[in-house]
Amino acid sequence: MDHSIPAYGLWGLVVLNSLVFILFAFSFFRPRSGRDWRTFGTFAAFIVALFVEMYGVPLTLFLLAGWLQGRYPQLDPLSHDAGHLWSTLFGLSGNPHFSLLHILSNILIFGGFLLLASAWRVLYRAQRQGQLAQSGPYARLRHPQYAAFVLIMAGFLLQWPTLLTLLMFPVLVVMYVRLARQEEQSTRDTFGAEWEAYRQRVPAFFPRLPGAGGPVAR
Repeated sequence: MDHSIPAYGLWGLVVLNSLVFILFAFSFFRPRSGRDWRTFGTFAAFIVALFVEMYGVPLTLFLLAGWLQGRYPQLDPLSHDAGHLWSTLFGLSGNPHFSLLHILSNILIFGGFLLLASAWRVLYRAQRQGQLAQSGPYARLRHPQYAAFVLIMAGFLLQWPTLLTLLMFPVLVVMYVRLARQEEQSTRDTFGAEWEAYRQRVPAFFPRLPGAGGPVAR
């Protein structure tokens, strides 16, 4: 085992990566209300917790080191690759950065940021015109920005699971759902019948499959 090149304690990378992803998300989400800041703040906390373990202190690996070494004696728990726990648990060989799981995680992360960016443009234009956002991603989902944050977090969990982020993820999903419901109430008060018609037509978080019928999920 060669530990001449440090895998952790790289706090510069922690700060750099955290800032890049947080500022990129901020540039498209643009929080304004207290509700917006709570939404963005929880996402930022998830990102910081992730990169602290990815490049700073691998708390999850420390806690699971005994179990991992007993079950996977060939694994070097101090290596950076060991942090790709799904690859280890599923018995995947080769460089985890080129595994199907890693590729899928990148698709989810990139797709989430793309959805966040496209949704923000539609919402910004609608707010300036005093209209209900119904085009672009909002034609398929009532809450594409919240869905985007969940996609991004799911992508990171698929790429680099940690005990803290695994615990945070369901809590944040529930928080986003509650925030979405609160947002719907204020939107209903503003747009009335137009909002009700939109709610009946467009699902909240999961787009309809082409050709699928049936009632819209509330």
